[in-house]
Amino acid sequence: MSNFLASAFDSVRRSAIDAARRALPQRCELCAASSGDCIVCAECSRELPWLKQACPVCALPTSGGEVCGQCLADAPAFDSTIAACAYAFPVDRLIHAFKYQGRLALAEWCADAILAARRTRPSVRPARLVALPLAPERQRKRACNQAAEIARALAAKTGVALLIDGVRRIRATPPQAALPWAERARNVRGAFACDADVSGLAVAVVDDVMTTGATLAEFAKTLKEAGALRVENWVVARTLPFER
Repeated sequence: MSNFLASAFDSVRRSAIDAARRALPQRCELCAASSGDCIVCAECSRELPWLKQACPVCALPTSGGEVCGQCLADAPAFDSTIAACAYAFPVDRLIHAFKYQGRLALAEWCADAILAARRTRPSVRPARLVALPLAPERQRKRACNQAAEIARALAAKTGVALLIDGVRRIRATPPQAALPWAERARNVRGAFACDADVSGLAVAVVDDVMTTGATLAEFAKTLKEAGALRVENWVVARTLPFER
């Protein structure tokens, strides 16, 4: 499917979802109270673990929002990270429902959370959005790539072109969560390929959760080897050190 047809199809799909949401009363995904046309009600939203002061590169908390010592000492392949929330209760519950319980409407909430965080921090408008590629076997088990669902919602809301073809995962790897911390970077080495023309472009990579950042760093390296000028991560949640 061409980018034009994919964009047209996605626009129709999003319009249908929005119309259904307006027509049917919503219940908050967290407390089940009436939430109008929102997936999470305003009261629950205020109580979420939003990230406020964080390193602009890796999104780990810092006292004044300055670049952390680790990123100064050993800069990753990506240039910056926008993370909306800490990966903690109840955000972990929302993401789990999205990934494993088929609650695809939560892609809209994820996209809105990322955009809300982006408005509070300096950020370069990207020329392309791209979802972190998922291994085909894992996508078959989940029925969808949750990063791709969030990226589609973001493309519809921002008007930034979504890069669909030419990026892929070429090596299936064991789940990062099953590996010791120190082995995660080695696990994803050489896992991605990019044949798309991203020369001189700023690219935003979309994913649901950033844990160590090893997978996103490897993908950023792949995009830069393909000519990308800048790579920024857009993620819903960031795992904090004491939660790893």
